[in-house]
Amino acid sequence: MRSARPGRFRRSSVLALLVVLIGLLGATGSASAQPGSELPRSAAAPVAVAQPSGPTGPTEPNDAVTVTVGTPEKPSESIVILLLLTTLSVAPSLLLLCTSFTKVFVVLSITRNALGLTNVPPNQVLAGLALFLSLFIMGPVVSEVNAQGVQPYLNGEKSQSVAFTDGMKPLREFMLKQTRPEEIALFTKVAGDEKPATAADVPTTTLIPAFVLSELRAAMLIGFVLFIPFLVIDMVVSASLMSLGMMMLPPVTVALPFKLLLFVLANGWGLLITALVGTYS
Repeated sequence: MRSARPGRFRRSSVLALLVVLIGLLGATGSASAQPGSELPRSAAAPVAVAQPSGPTGPTEPNDAVTVTVGTPEKPSESIVILLLLTTLSVAPSLLLLCTSFTKVFVVLSITRNALGLTNVPPNQVLAGLALFLSLFIMGPVVSEVNAQGVQPYLNGEKSQSVAFTDGMKPLREFMLKQTRPEEIALFTKVAGDEKPATAADVPTTTLIPAFVLSELRAAMLIGFVLFIPFLVIDMVVSASLMSLGMMMLPPVTVALPFKLLLFVLANGWGLLITALVGTYS
């Protein structure tokens, strides 16, 4: 009887252990089957991916790109300074070739030589007098150039090319009035260009040298007229000295006071300047 009790005790302990294991497994299965439990990643529902939309155009007229064409803007200070320096560098050439300076200076120099004076008045005085006479003669033309070309460009009313073309018109008109058609035909033939139909068709590169030649021709004609009275005085003084037997005395020394007296009494400077200004009126 004692030997059978340990076997029964062992069987009962094994059964109790199996019951506990079965209970634990049941509790685990019930906990995993609850509705709030997580699912495996492989079983998750697929996520919808939004497709990219294409570009959309402007919905309102105000979104359109517009280009506004207006008057040119005012030039910057750097551009104005650059143009000023360029003008100052070419100003001597413009003064000599495009104004009345050449003719006035040549006439004054011929007058000094006709009087028999070599350095009186000096070249600086003659150049200064010719400069201010040229400014006096060219005053209306310079005013028109400033009004039609320079000021509109500085105020932004005209572009650079338009301002240059409009500013050159008064200067071209002045040169055309003083230029002989023969000189224009000469330079047109030398350049191999066709004969211009109108005065406006004459290129500026042809007009400027033709104008200079016309000014030199007019200055030499005025000089010829100035030399005649002084030449008569030289001839009279030379004949008088020869008749008196004073051949060793230079006639120029004796004739110089009479020339100066005649020039001053006749108001020579006033008549000369009046004649010069009158050729441009």
